[in-house]
Amino acid sequence: MTTQITAPETPNAPTTGSAPTGLIPLPEHIGRALATGGALLTVASAFLAWTWTSAFPGDLTVYGYPGGLQVLVLISGALTALFALSSYTIKGLGWATPAGADAAIKLAALAAFGTTWYTVLAISAKLGGVVNLEPGGYLAAAASLTALLGALALPFERPDPDPIDPEDSGWNQFKHTTAHGKRKLQAAFATGTIRPLGKLPSYAEILIIIAAMAIGLTVFTYGIGTAYDELFIGFLITVGLCFTALLKAGLVARISAITSKHRNITMIGAFVAAAAFPFTQSDDQYATIGVYILIFATVALGLNIVVGLAGLLDLGYVAFLGVGAYTAALVSGSPSSPLHIQMPFWASALLGALVSMIFGVLIGAPTLRLRGDYLAIVTLGFGEIFRIAVLNTDGTSGPDITNGSAGISSIPNLNILGFDFGQEHTLLGFTIGRFANYFLLMLLITLVVVIVFRRSSDSRIGRAWIAVREDETAARAMGINGFRVKLVAFALGATLAGLAGAVQAHVTYTVTPEQYMFAHVVPPNSAFLLAAVVLGGMGTISGPLVGAALLYLIPAKLQFLGDYQLLAFGLALVLLMRFRPEGLIPNRRRQLEFHENTEAPAALSKAGV
Repeated sequence: MTTQITAPETPNAPTTGSAPTGLIPLPEHIGRALATGGALLTVASAFLAWTWTSAFPGDLTVYGYPGGLQVLVLISGALTALFALSSYTIKGLGWATPAGADAAIKLAALAAFGTTWYTVLAISAKLGGVVNLEPGGYLAAAASLTALLGALALPFERPDPDPIDPEDSGWNQFKHTTAHGKRKLQAAFATGTIRPLGKLPSYAEILIIIAAMAIGLTVFTYGIGTAYDELFIGFLITVGLCFTALLKAGLVARISAITSKHRNITMIGAFVAAAAFPFTQSDDQYATIGVYILIFATVALGLNIVVGLAGLLDLGYVAFLGVGAYTAALVSGSPSSPLHIQMPFWASALLGALVSMIFGVLIGAPTLRLRGDYLAIVTLGFGEIFRIAVLNTDGTSGPDITNGSAGISSIPNLNILGFDFGQEHTLLGFTIGRFANYFLLMLLITLVVVIVFRRSSDSRIGRAWIAVREDETAARAMGINGFRVKLVAFALGATLAGLAGAVQAHVTYTVTPEQYMFAHVVPPNSAFLLAAVVLGGMGTISGPLVGAALLYLIPAKLQFLGDYQLLAFGLALVLLMRFRPEGLIPNRRRQLEFHENTEAPAALSKAGV
């Protein structure tokens, strides 16, 4: 009798009938050593000079002090080194890779390689050839390439190939081979099952949440403050691939589990971190972008109730933002307002929300018995009707209400309890300007919208919305009045959009019909709002907030592409929807719809979040 002894499986080196190999035919120990050594050398190269002249943005001529793109290379290299050292099962580093290290090493090494080689090529193109590189640049290129080659040599369990029919045509055989290559590539970057988390004290979990919020604030502040085009592109490469590496390592899932356990603390921490943003800026330049992102995000979150929870495709949602903005502008005391009425902000904001809600009910009552594409066409028509109506109520084509294409201008700044939002103020020793004032006000309104979304999604009406979204016929059979709950969702979404519009009118000084089109280069508009919800993750709170921030920030930073700006932006959206159709921060029910083989979460909230 013989006994066969097999080595136990590990997350880093899964075993099959034959010894697993990597994408590059190197022994595992050599590949792991190359990945580790290359990552450490990449980190070291960031402290060397990469070019001899400061003509390239960021001044990469300094020894001992990384600048510009070198900082991004340093971060991605350090993350690669952390994952690589964790794969050696070094005591105290297991927390970094709860789902296994190999896939995370490959993605982090790819981030370091992509950012480094982009920088080297940008230097060569801008300064006139590789001769302008200093030894630090050559070392960074070689080290990042070494780390990537070593990472790709790490073994993984290859899928068994399907047999090829010899009678198939050449094209069918090519498709078969391509499909197998795709499955092999997916297997190379597949991750393992997350190891169970040990019991942590509550204070430790809260500290982890605080650290995550601080990192998020730092990343957002750095991204919004990128001073030149090359740095922003490098930022996108680094953040995109490093976040995916953290996702594959299991750290994102582990932090998500902790934040789900302390939802109230997480929400408070997120808004404290957001409120700290204006105090990190030396002027009002980026607070301007911040306040517009918040307006966009708040309206997207309101649309998420309609689309994400109730499942109603609304293509004219921006009209409700316009209703709130025009209502607030008409009673703002603007000299161009034909009403010549000045109401306090709280009254104008409530009036804008109320009028938007009335429009939502008036539009929804006769149309919400429609479904799918028919409802989408009707809402698209409403959005265009609103824009044309405010364009024609100019005193010539119709009654004098909105001044037509000229809009309502010279809207005064808000003054609440003696606090003038148009003036600079000193808070806690920091000077904040006009847009920072509106940023903090808009943040409070965003908080209100988040609370409304959260409470409504966890309520009885929220469960009814989800039931109607999944199967309206089955929901009606269970006694749910589908028309009534859809009308409530439509009216609530319109109310929240009108509330945000009341603030937008004062921020922009002027409201015109062109601001509320279905599609336009500058958000918010109906197309961008819907894209923010789908991109971020339908049915979640944080998804539309992240999606709106990206959809506003990326086009603003891609202006250097000129006529190719929308082409690049659209291509990025297509790729994202192809490889992550559930969104960046998906609803867990929706994630399971797109990934049937994904392990079901331990528990689902009422909204599936």
